[in-house]
Amino acid sequence: MSVHEKLAKILRTTTEVILDMEKKMERSTGNRGILEGVIKENDETVKGKLEKLGLKKNSSAEKVLEALLKKTEYNDKALFKLFKSPEFTTTSGCRILIGATAELVGKTVGFFLKKEKAEELLRKNPPQNIIKTLGYSNIDELLKKENLLEVFSALRFAENSRWLNNVFFKPYESLTKEDFEERKIEVNVLSEKWLKVGKKFIGHKLHHISHLKELGVVFVIPFEERYLGATIEVFTLVLHYFHEVDFYSKLFKKYSGEENFTKKALSALRGDVGGLSLPDEQVVTWRIIQRYLAKDDPNDARLFEPHVNPEVIFWNKAKKNIAKLGDRFPELELGFWDGLDFESDYFKKKANNEETLISFGLIDNVICLTRKSNIESKYIYHHHEALWNRIFEGYLGEKEMEELAIENFDKGFISL
Repeated sequence: MSVHEKLAKILRTTTEVILDMEKKMERSTGNRGILEGVIKENDETVKGKLEKLGLKKNSSAEKVLEALLKKTEYNDKALFKLFKSPEFTTTSGCRILIGATAELVGKTVGFFLKKEKAEELLRKNPPQNIIKTLGYSNIDELLKKENLLEVFSALRFAENSRWLNNVFFKPYESLTKEDFEERKIEVNVLSEKWLKVGKKFIGHKLHHISHLKELGVVFVIPFEERYLGATIEVFTLVLHYFHEVDFYSKLFKKYSGEENFTKKALSALRGDVGGLSLPDEQVVTWRIIQRYLAKDDPNDARLFEPHVNPEVIFWNKAKKNIAKLGDRFPELELGFWDGLDFESDYFKKKANNEETLISFGLIDNVICLTRKSNIESKYIYHHHEALWNRIFEGYLGEKEMEELAIENFDKGFISL
């Protein structure tokens, strides 16, 4: 199987798409042999990791996935011990872990919505579910007794999505660059009361970690269920969201010096992804896909064309933070994941001898662990996005990729 055929198979696209992309990228950048280098790096890394796991290329898909999940589970338990047995039912228990993430990423200043503007938005359209559930009579009493950022965070899970989109977010269309200011990114752990609020409205499907791009906030909701992989999931996601908030802050700052600030900022907040057609087929064009389309539709046509995904940029920065922690505490054995992101290979299943793709990246394996996935329900959607990013990075470099993504974000594509 040729390099182009292997890449097409892994990325679920056609050899023609890969060949066309390579031809145009070589003509545009002058760099050759990039795809061969990517596949060589992939194969050598997978071989080395299999050896560390005590496996071989002819090991069954089930054995490979089991070994990767056992490794992930070990890291989860090691982090649990390092963070002094974090107790996710209490705010103080979560703060131990949060403190470690804050130390790893350092303090970053971004360009975010002013807190007084956020309060104004709440007063304009008071969140009735939150007010009623917490036993307050009006918005004034709520804001007097509750933390502003906690209330804003709770909007995501305590209020009706239709009300949020059609009513609460409507005044966002009038925001201006003057409504934003520079201040530090905040990583908060919500107080325990919000656990009960969240469970009342969406039950046990509550996401434990989320963020507010416009306010520069990453937040954790305390949770009761102690599930396998909880520590490593919270730890990695907080790091990821920190870098995501930082990225969008750079966008807001950039747009503040341009026309149509509001239109561009709102498009970024909504996670807009351009339509199916791309301009000028004579030049190489990479779509910018700012979310995991495969979560909604694994057969979305935009996934099978050259594209870059900022999600991978955030995770790569988080992985560097994780590697930093691993260097400081070798007993965690986090070094196994160093350099792993897009690497994968096909292995045969025991049951029917069919080939299936196994991702060696930490993120996909953390998801598999927490979701109790098996060989039929495994997650690999991050791996696909990471491989497209790695190809682009091979031609132009990691720093240039992020700069071009920010520069062209409002257009939705990068033309070279």
